[in-house]
Amino acid sequence: MADPSSYRPSPGQIPDSPGVYKFRDEHRRVIYVGKAKSLRQRLANYFQDLAGLHPRTRSMVTTAASVEWTVVSTEVEALQLEYSWIKEFDPRFNVKYRDDKSYPYLAVTMNEQYPRVQVMRGHKKKGVRYFGPYAHAWAIRDTVDLLLRVFPVRTCSAGVFKNAARTGRPCLLGYIGKCSAPCVDRVSAEDHRELAEEFSDFMAGRTGTYIRRLEKQMTDAAEEMEYERAARLRDDIEALKKAMEKNAVVLADATDADLIAVAEDELEAAVQIFHVRGGRVRGQRGWVTDKVEAVTTGDLVEHALQQLYGEETGDSVPKEVLVPALPDPLEPVQEWLTQRRGANVSLRIPQRGDKKALMETVARNAQQSLVLHKTRRASDLTTRSRALEEIAEALDLDSAPLRIECYDISHLQGDDVVASMVVFEDGLARKSEYRRFQIKGRVGDTQVWHGEGQDDVRSMHEVIARRFRRYLAEKEKTGEWGEEDAAESGDGGPTGGLKDDDGRPRRFAYPPQLVVVDGGQPQVAAARRALDELGIDDIAVCGLAKRLEEVWVPGEDDPVVLPRTSEGLYLLQRVRDEAHRFAITYQRTKRAKRFRASPLDDVPGLGEARKQALLKHFGSLKKLRSATIEQICEVPGIGRKTAETIAAALALATPAAPAVNTATGEIMEEEEPGTTADPSGEPVAAGAPDRRRGQET
Repeated sequence: MADPSSYRPSPGQIPDSPGVYKFRDEHRRVIYVGKAKSLRQRLANYFQDLAGLHPRTRSMVTTAASVEWTVVSTEVEALQLEYSWIKEFDPRFNVKYRDDKSYPYLAVTMNEQYPRVQVMRGHKKKGVRYFGPYAHAWAIRDTVDLLLRVFPVRTCSAGVFKNAARTGRPCLLGYIGKCSAPCVDRVSAEDHRELAEEFSDFMAGRTGTYIRRLEKQMTDAAEEMEYERAARLRDDIEALKKAMEKNAVVLADATDADLIAVAEDELEAAVQIFHVRGGRVRGQRGWVTDKVEAVTTGDLVEHALQQLYGEETGDSVPKEVLVPALPDPLEPVQEWLTQRRGANVSLRIPQRGDKKALMETVARNAQQSLVLHKTRRASDLTTRSRALEEIAEALDLDSAPLRIECYDISHLQGDDVVASMVVFEDGLARKSEYRRFQIKGRVGDTQVWHGEGQDDVRSMHEVIARRFRRYLAEKEKTGEWGEEDAAESGDGGPTGGLKDDDGRPRRFAYPPQLVVVDGGQPQVAAARRALDELGIDDIAVCGLAKRLEEVWVPGEDDPVVLPRTSEGLYLLQRVRDEAHRFAITYQRTKRAKRFRASPLDDVPGLGEARKQALLKHFGSLKKLRSATIEQICEVPGIGRKTAETIAAALALATPAAPAVNTATGEIMEEEEPGTTADPSGEPVAAGAPDRRRGQET
């Protein structure tokens, strides 16, 4: 690891002007390229105290061994040079979007004497007009098949074309009217090129002109009683309309625009682009990248714009580009796009209307793309093996942690404190092994703290202690890893019990090789302390802090910083996120049950049927609370002793606070939660929307 101060230039050497800089490693390989409005100010940011740098930036500057720069005249030139150097050097610490596939385009080879319509992939060629990209090649072929009725442009390869010219016989498409057969001189080269131009104009979105022209020709043919020609023109019009229907109108004002959306997490980002031409979606593509440098959403957008338009000119750059966040600074990027197009380009965030609604659709596609990418990545055996090896190396473990348990604490402002335990074996989730805990403020029979309030550290200590006390109990009982479950109330789910839903025994006795906690130094220390108190020293502990994705280990003042491209970090993040999801789901369930609770639930021997009968008879808890014992006895199935118990329970229960209309300040007649009745006298289920409150109860 290099010390940045060893290659730091003196401040007087660095010019205070726009430019592009390169960091190189000890082997002279370029590892990072950046641009700056002021090279002096930007480079100074890299040579400050390492503790103040973002972990990704810290990793880059300690990997580098030298820095150099090139001065340019304007920020636009800096943007262009940065793009060129990133393409040339492929630096490891720069964000690089990668396609998950090669997208097909519909191409018209205007650079040939007889232009050809075909499907093309890969790099774009000069003199060829491209439309798309499309998600599937068959979608292009379906569209072309419809359009060849009206624009019979050549689609054959050079070999087929030359063979037809030699024999004097066109191919099948020439015989059925879907090719103008320039190979046998049915049309001249000039007329065929004009057909190709019209085909290209139609694909570019200028559709109204051709449809109106064909409709006029159809009307004229009908007036002249040339009904067969009119019928052919009618079929041509239907073919064009059918081709247009394949791309639904999404922007009513026939806008030409590209919409770019970004979905991201701490490690990766997915970009989706919709190409809209003439108000219709003409193409779609997507990219995924590892966040190997410290980037904002605006930075991700800027990198996407560079990759999308870096080699495009003219109409390939639309008049309008809609993005979720603007690059900072905006002006150089907008000027660069204008230069690429040769006319003004608007780069902005949609605020309302159809464009904002379409942007939300693009964003959903981006989110689904990121989820799909993560699913594919997690299912790869080689990737999982490498992740476990990286974790073992980073944490200095003797072997790869084949079983990992992760714990998370969840609560709502200190209420309904719960914890989750998720299990990953061989890098895959084992959901049958998941467990949930209610925080009690005790370990075994010992009260260690009052289990209320927002103390995640003591909650973590309690959960780890309870889980591994069970492990030791099973070990002592069987003399080896036992399978029976000495169930402890609240430790295995909402009701505890000896078996899972599928009938298999619970397995608290099977120990992990690694315990991961959601949090930093305090949570890690609490987990380690709980294990030490139980005499367990053969299970490793680490924590993953969400803010900077730092891995903390017990007794260390500094975290372990895994590379952003590390499969090990990616696996730890998945484990932590799954524990968080499982904990918060349980916490919400408990909160909902508490909100639906009724004082009648505490009356011994009062079942659901008699509770419903009481509510139906009186209409609400409020009226039941004010009823006498004799009135309660009038309910079928309720004896005097039960009525006295009900009255006593309701007297001890605290009535709900009155509801207030927030618009008028009026105190409203409010029934207690879980006890309202509709006008028919039927009780309303707890948790149903209460229109008077304007929210779910």
